[in-house]
Order: sequence, then structure tokens, then C-alpha cells
Amino acid sequence: MRRAKISIIGAGNVGATCAHWAAAKELGDIVLLDIPDRVGVAQGKALDLACCAPIERFDSRIIGTSDYKDIAGSDVIVLTAGMPRKPGMSRDDLIQVNVNIVRDVCRQIKEYAPNAIVIVVSNPLDAMVYTAWKVTGFPTHRIMGQAGALDVARFREFLSMELGVSVEDISALLLGGHGDDMVPLPRLTSVHGIPITDLLSEEKIKACVERAKVGGGEIVKLMGTSAYYAPASGSIQMVEAIVKDKKRIIPSAAYCEDEFNIAKGQKGKGYFVGVPALLGSKGVERIVTFKMTPDEQKLMDESVSHVKDLVKTVQNLFPDLA
Repeated sequence: MRRAKISIIGAGNVGATCAHWAAAKELGDIVLLDIPDRVGVAQGKALDLACCAPIERFDSRIIGTSDYKDIAGSDVIVLTAGMPRKPGMSRDDLIQVNVNIVRDVCRQIKEYAPNAIVIVVSNPLDAMVYTAWKVTGFPTHRIMGQAGALDVARFREFLSMELGVSVEDISALLLGGHGDDMVPLPRLTSVHGIPITDLLSEEKIKACVERAKVGGGEIVKLMGTSAYYAPASGSIQMVEAIVKDKKRIIPSAAYCEDEFNIAKGQKGKGYFVGVPALLGSKGVERIVTFKMTPDEQKLMDESVSHVKDLVKTVQNLFPDLA
């Protein structure tokens, strides 16, 4: 049986940790790619990880490279390349830098791996997923962004800390954009089927939601760099659902039009927004919709408006992506 091929673009903390999780789960052969100036980093991390195989008992071929020809035949590509926001940088500055990076990467993906499913992790996420879609020209079911898996994981962990119960028994859902733009849904959050609203006060639930929103910032303050274990774990959860055709419902930045009234009746004018997505071998195989309360829909509309603003910024800065 042919092993899946997973290519990870960017050998920094997130990319290298994605390779780690993918190898540990024995999801397939792995290509870890970075720019020529950092090819030694990609090669060194790939070799170091490969040397874990006899101990951890996984059979995966792992290579580090800067040659995009090596991503040919990839089933899934995880795009982590990009620059973190630096002091003094405006949002537009960050978008301009990272759109240029993502655009260059996606041109190579289009050439060498035209049948791959692409998971974008680069920030600002909603703008980068849109960029990847426009540059590759791939059908929307083969382009998605990772944020919801991470946000839900943080929310579940903080609820677990508050309740003193296993995270495995907590089911939760968050929609919309990443961070401050996320839309919490406490009425759809439960502990082994018991509504969270029966177990925690509204104040404590809100505190857990707020902590999930700023979870990344909390980690930056503690260690001076962005989180990478959990973002990588969320990305590989999506990869696993795809390469194993698990049909898992994972919150993902997926293309929506009529769903949740994001671009109702506007064919071809949709947006990539965090929603429950059924992931399988074809990528995003279905958006799972449900009836929202008026308050939830209002929050969702507000979140989507911020996504639209990000996309508009990309279009203004890069007219060729409009």
C-alpha cells in the first residue's frame, strides 16, 4: 500500500513540530522544505527526526530540502511559511510581507504538486488562505486554513482545568475568525453530554472563552515567541483526517457562500471562514451547518466582516489577487 506524502513548507518551530507529529502518528513520508538560506536547518531537523524512528517505531521517509521538485506527488501540503508580526509593524505591513511569501510558495505548489490538498497555517490566516486559493487556482475543497482546531483545543483545555475532568470528555465548538474574532457557542459545549451551562457559571464559561481568544498572546508573553506545539498538533489532526479519510468534523477555515449567511446568493464571492468542516480524502467534503440563535448569528456576522476587511486589504495591496 502506498504511503501518503506530506510536505511541510517552512522548517521553523511550527513546521518542524508538524513533521514531528506526522512522523509520530506514522501518517506517511514527509518532506520538510525551507528557503535555500535555511536548507541546512530543514535537512538537520529532518535527519534528527528520522533518527527517532528506531526508538519510536515509525516507518516514514523524512527529507529536508529547499527544492520544490521534492514536493511532487504530495497528497497534503501544510503551509507554515511566513514572518511573525514584529514590534512597530502594522497589520497591513504584515499582510504585505506574508502575502508575498505565500504567493511565491503557492506558485511552486501549483507547478509541482497540482493535485495536493493545502492546509494554510500562516498568519493573518484568513488573508493567507484567500491568497493561496487565488494563486493556486485550486478548487475550494482543496484549500483550507488551520485555526479552529487550535482554538477549540485551547477552549477544551481551559474548561478541563476549571472542571478538573479529562479533556477527552469535553466537546466544544467555536466558529468565525481566529483569536478575538472567534464566535463561542457555549450551548453546544458539553462534558460527556452534560451541557457546560449546567456545570459552570456564565462568568466562568466566559473567562474560559476569553482565555482561549488570547491563548496565543499568553504564550508569547511567557516565552517570547509564538506557540508551536498546539498549532502544529491542530494542523496534523487535519492532515490525519484527510490521509486516513476519517470523515472527521474539525473546525477549519473553509470556503463558504450560503453557509451561515456568509455570502448568501453570491456565487463565487464567498470567503474562507472558521466553520465545522467534514474532512476526508477529498479535503473539505462538506460544511456542517446548523441553526444559530440571533445573538450567535450577530457575532458570526461581525466576525465575517473582519474576514472581509482582511481580504479587501489583500485586494487593495495586490490588485492581481482581486
